[in-house]
Amino acid sequence: MKTKLTLEMEATLYAYCREAGAFAVEEVTMPDDAGIVDTLSYQEMPDQQIEWRCYELKVTKSDFHSKAKLSFVGHYNYFVLPLKLYQDVQAEIPPRIGVLIYRPFDAEMLATATEAPTTPGYLTVARPPRHQELQVPESALTTRFIASQAREVGKAKQMATGLKQYSTERLYQELKKRHQHYDIYDPEANFYDQFIDDTQSTAVTALQDEIDALNLERYDLQERLKERRP
Repeated sequence: MKTKLTLEMEATLYAYCREAGAFAVEEVTMPDDAGIVDTLSYQEMPDQQIEWRCYELKVTKSDFHSKAKLSFVGHYNYFVLPLKLYQDVQAEIPPRIGVLIYRPFDAEMLATATEAPTTPGYLTVARPPRHQELQVPESALTTRFIASQAREVGKAKQMATGLKQYSTERLYQELKKRHQHYDIYDPEANFYDQFIDDTQSTAVTALQDEIDALNLERYDLQERLKERRP
């Protein structure tokens, strides 16, 4: 289960890549036991060469020191870190690896903003990466990039079809997974509370429609009875 901070960093990084003219996708499995790239971006350069960039997102020290393989197989490779974590681990980062620092937007600034931001935060370059040769065949990168994009399209299509395809048990399991993000101070931000509010609102609307229909039927019956009276 990804943390709220990880999801915020993913969303910000995705927008960052798109703004740079690159296409990005998350969780791309590499060949030859080269691990899983958190985010992989693909960009065609002016000389028509393809540039591949790999991003590893870390949110805690234990996450940074995890034994999971770092898939720095691209031409340019980065850690994406919150500022505090970068300050703690910067001496441990190899010189060839770039660093992007994630900062969430300040709540006070958001309150006075004339336009709502499209991402939860922003990224700055703390250290540029050094170029390296691809560590896996480019054809393998291309194949896996396309496969990961197809996976995301499949997810989007499933969401577009609504919840009818899922069993009640599956929906219950998904709701339980989200309990760790429950915010008692902001009920409107919680999926479960939104679901209950929407359900109650739908029920009230349905009952009101039924009452209106019954009243209309009652009115029509009364009018017909009046017509039959001598």
